[in-house]
Amino acid sequence: MTPQRRVAVIGAGPSGLATARALDRVGLEVVGYEAHDDVGGLWDIDNPRSTVYESAHLISSRTTTEFTELPMDSRVDYPNHRELLRYFRTYADTFDLRRHYRFGTRVTAVEPVGADPGGRDGWEVRSTGPDGATGTERVDHVVIANGTLAEPNVPTFDGEFTGELLHSSEYRSADVFAGMRVLVVGGGNSGCDIAVDAVHRAASVDLSVRRGYWFVPRYLLGRPTDTLNQGRPLPARIKQAVDSRVLTLLNGDPQRFGFPAPDHKIYESHPVVNSLVLQHAGQGDLRVRRDIRSFDGDTVHFVDGTAGRYDLVLLATGYRLDYPFVDPKHLAWDGPGSGGAPELFCNIVPASFNGLFVVGMLEASGIGWQGRAEQAELVARYLAADAAGSDGDTAAAERALRFRRRAAQPWPDLTGGYRYLGLERMSYYVNKDAYRRTVRRYADELAAPAATGGTR
Repeated sequence: MTPQRRVAVIGAGPSGLATARALDRVGLEVVGYEAHDDVGGLWDIDNPRSTVYESAHLISSRTTTEFTELPMDSRVDYPNHRELLRYFRTYADTFDLRRHYRFGTRVTAVEPVGADPGGRDGWEVRSTGPDGATGTERVDHVVIANGTLAEPNVPTFDGEFTGELLHSSEYRSADVFAGMRVLVVGGGNSGCDIAVDAVHRAASVDLSVRRGYWFVPRYLLGRPTDTLNQGRPLPARIKQAVDSRVLTLLNGDPQRFGFPAPDHKIYESHPVVNSLVLQHAGQGDLRVRRDIRSFDGDTVHFVDGTAGRYDLVLLATGYRLDYPFVDPKHLAWDGPGSGGAPELFCNIVPASFNGLFVVGMLEASGIGWQGRAEQAELVARYLAADAAGSDGDTAAAERALRFRRRAAQPWPDLTGGYRYLGLERMSYYVNKDAYRRTVRRYADELAAPAATGGTR
């Protein structure tokens, strides 16, 4: 029997739920914290921290995104946010996960207990409840699973814009664009989705982009594109060569619609799963602009010397990692805006093994929620082995020690042979096949012999 350890889980979105499920399955005590009043995280549009909008759908297909142990009860290939919220609530109901959580409770601080700054004596979690009352809880470990898409990345610009300036995190409905001259800044998936929304309501739509992108259609040969080639992955260079030629054949050259040429090979940055933006650019529904140089009243000047007048500028400029309740040094991190991400072994745990873990600090094309569930399974198996070892199980103690030693060795290559762009938003990007293979191998090594293979 696994000795009882108390593990705090911060967040009840997909990553938090997967973590609570994995910890509960190995017999560890879960103390969950969720600032909103129910599960779902950002996929609950009524959650004040939600960043989804009315037209939001998955950009990866249902079968490559869902949790393996609970297939989604839907025949839709790319479900919308309402279907996804129902799915997460079904997941919570199926595995009785709400009983672990304190809803309406925001974590305000996570600090090591006692004089040891390394967390070896446990962690103190301070929080504020729904009635404003504060509380303090002592736990053995903390899993941070509050997501990566909540803190807006708002760039600074020279000059001042006198029209309406919004970040995509504030965007909910295309009604805001009615009759407006609109500039959407940022050509990633959200920027392109919102620009397509805007063409149906705005007086005019421009899309400002800093670099070129690879555009991937949602369907190919009548199937969701990401369900093709799901067998043994091709080597990076071969897949890049094949897929770039297929996309050029399907889409033509996006430069003819005004987009810059990509400054990277396909899959070296997250592709844009939206071919409608090319269609609207080709139809003249939207105009592609270059990067912004400065604001001047309602006029925006671009780096190529052109300018335009706008009523509304919407910044689809992404998000920053945000763990405001913990000192970044405990995560081997210089903090928000430092140009990188926490230095975590397998994107999960500091090499010091100080009792903190992060689940969900992960971006990869096609990784899905199952990739987060496998992170959670690795954490759960390590903590179970470590707890059993502390209670005298020498085999479990050796498994836990072996895993800790791995973090002291050269870390595994999680790129799959791809050379990702050196951008802050790419600092925790991995190749899904290389990553999942590595995490599952470590989880299998940590499992008690009878449970080996359970993550597959």
